[in-house]
Amino acid sequence: MTPALTAALLWLVVANVIAMFPSKDHHWRAAYVLIAIGIPLVGWVTAQSGPIWGLVILAAGASVLRWPLIHFWRWLKGRNGTPAE
Repeated sequence: MTPALTAALLWLVVANVIAMFPSKDHHWRAAYVLIAIGIPLVGWVTAQSGPIWGLVILAAGASVLRWPLIHFWRWLKGRNGTPAE
């Protein structure tokens, strides 16, 4: 296993452990840190292991951070000129 894949799997374990603990801000601070670390990590995995593994890690990270993605998608939909529902 390449070092990039090892780091990505460690990132996934850490993200899941963080999610197990209670948080007053509903884990948003942790999500921002995980996103800041995860984006370059996906690039590193893609560079070392290829685009298929990069997409697998991207999908795994998106499943862990699904609520920030959902809120981002809703924010994008609200900015296209139509009123938000």
